[in-house]
Amino acid sequence: MAIVDLPKSPNVFHPEKPSAVGSRNSLAQEFRDQQSEVDLLLSEEVDKVMDHVAARLPAEVLEKLDVMGGLKEKVFNYYNQNYQNMFNRFIVTTEDEMVKKVRNFIDKEEMKSLARYTPKEIAAMLDQIGGIDKFNTGEIEKSIVNMFGHLQGHIQRGVNDLENLTNSLLRQKTDVGAFIRGENAYSIVKCSFKDNALRPKTVTDVKLSVNILDSELISPIFHYQVTVEYLIKDMLSKNIIDLIDKDIDKLKDQIIDEGREELSDGEILFEKMGKVDKFTSDDKDDSKSKRYQFFAKVLMDRIEGLRAEIDPEEFDPINIRENLKKIIDIENIRNRGYNTAINSITSILDTSKMGYQYVENLKNARELILREYEDTDPAKLPDERYAIKMKYYDHAQMLEEQKSYDVMMKSMDVEVQHLWDVLEMVFEDTKFMKGVVDFKDLARRKRAKIKRKIKAVTGDPLYEDLEKAWDEITFVRPGDTEVERMNRTYLPEKDKIKRKLILIREKLHKVYGYKYPIQRRVMEERLDSLEGNYNKLEYVINPYHIQPGLLLDVDITSIKRKKATLDGMANVLNEFLHGVSKGFQDAAFASFSRRRSTVREDIAQSFVAGTAEGTSAADEYLDMLGKSEAAAGVKAPAAKKARAPGRKGVVDVTTKRKGRRGRPRKREGLKEL
Repeated sequence: MAIVDLPKSPNVFHPEKPSAVGSRNSLAQEFRDQQSEVDLLLSEEVDKVMDHVAARLPAEVLEKLDVMGGLKEKVFNYYNQNYQNMFNRFIVTTEDEMVKKVRNFIDKEEMKSLARYTPKEIAAMLDQIGGIDKFNTGEIEKSIVNMFGHLQGHIQRGVNDLENLTNSLLRQKTDVGAFIRGENAYSIVKCSFKDNALRPKTVTDVKLSVNILDSELISPIFHYQVTVEYLIKDMLSKNIIDLIDKDIDKLKDQIIDEGREELSDGEILFEKMGKVDKFTSDDKDDSKSKRYQFFAKVLMDRIEGLRAEIDPEEFDPINIRENLKKIIDIENIRNRGYNTAINSITSILDTSKMGYQYVENLKNARELILREYEDTDPAKLPDERYAIKMKYYDHAQMLEEQKSYDVMMKSMDVEVQHLWDVLEMVFEDTKFMKGVVDFKDLARRKRAKIKRKIKAVTGDPLYEDLEKAWDEITFVRPGDTEVERMNRTYLPEKDKIKRKLILIREKLHKVYGYKYPIQRRVMEERLDSLEGNYNKLEYVINPYHIQPGLLLDVDITSIKRKKATLDGMANVLNEFLHGVSKGFQDAAFASFSRRRSTVREDIAQSFVAGTAEGTSAADEYLDMLGKSEAAAGVKAPAAKKARAPGRKGVVDVTTKRKGRRGRPRKREGLKEL
């Protein structure tokens, strides 16, 4: 049978056709009777099992076992089913793969030798023309690997989304974990679910804020107003850090080659700090300073104070300053990171069918506003909607935001306290000619008697003379340390304001009951206004808890039983964070490696203890054998002579196993024998 007549098995799947994938029969077996071979093998194995059972069990037990067709038939059928279906098909498939390789090899060789003008394989021709160094498929292979890696990542994220949605359905509850999962959960600054003010039973309002730090952005973001000098210095700083890392890597390799103990994380950190002055210095005036070895001082002086725009009256296309700026602008360093984030969020919204009707891109301010609908009136908007505000903050902006937040909190406290005081005076006026209305009135009437009959005897001061620390609204808060002053949470202040608003409404009902005079209506309108402003302030992100970087503020309104916008926005946010953020990286875990001190030397289990350095236990054992044979008058074999230490003119051809990082490892005990 010619090789070309063999069917190409990858295209055929059948249990009986010869050489098909999964077939019991193979053309490579030719005239062999496969069934008789299998029956012979199975019969032999079954007989062995039966002999073993018969030899171990008593006769009366064997008689009870030999029912329902006999034990031997059952064992034979068990072997036959498993062996026939698994082992035999594996053998057939292996033979077919070998036949394919032989057929392809013969086809290739025949194509080469049929005629002198027959074209050769493209890869073989390129190899003969330029060699493997000039023509290789390395880059194509890398691209294929990257494509499969991205495909696997998309599949994995899809499986994770499906798993989380399934868990959400089983829990019958939507929580914060439905949005950000895995390695990006730490980036959440605030996430809260609350009932919608207009339709609290059926609609949910969600506030989500995500903070991506500068160090975590894949493509760094710069403000439009940042100077060219700052951009260049930032690139120089990154280059210096890379050079320091390369020096540290060389130092690690040198230590390993010398056989010394590896550096710890702290030692590596101090080594990096010690190498900083190798590449830079604080001497700004000296043009020969190390800080100017990558970028000359004369060029640095030219771009001092140069920003994104140059006055048209001063612009000269052939000046050094203008050309340096043009080089930076061509690289698009200033806008690259921000534009990447904009393109990422908008493209993900488009592909995930989460369209938007309103977009405002404040490029110079590094702020993006996206809304699903243009209208902002909640009464006119549908129950499924979202709004996104994305802004980049630097440290100066954070400070201004903190000042503004301080003023807002102080103003809110003042306004609520003013309403509290007005209501207190109204309440006092209503007590006129009513006698005792509350505990304060009763205490005032009994003050003189308490002073005369109780305090005069004990000598203690009156209650009214004591200093009051508790205001009966909230508990006494502890004093602020430097940490609290630098990172104001305002949680006690918010709790106090919220408690005051509740007490004001209760006191209004206590004073007026079911009467609604003009005084009550005015105070209730003011109370409703303050409660609405307080809820808005409660939704605002505390700038003391935000670090410089990209802030993504998302407002979502979704129907509780539908949750279409919630699920869609969860996929959008996870995809966006995966595209723009490197995620949190723990340097201790990233650089962790097992130290040499944790590698035990006694694992080799050598029979000889305390061997000298440079001589293995195997060599000493062979020396001992050689001495004993010499004492007995026996000639040592050539192999033992070759291993004897100190012998000249003999080559040691034993294999030297490689240890960690490519170091030759000592022969371990008798393993090398």
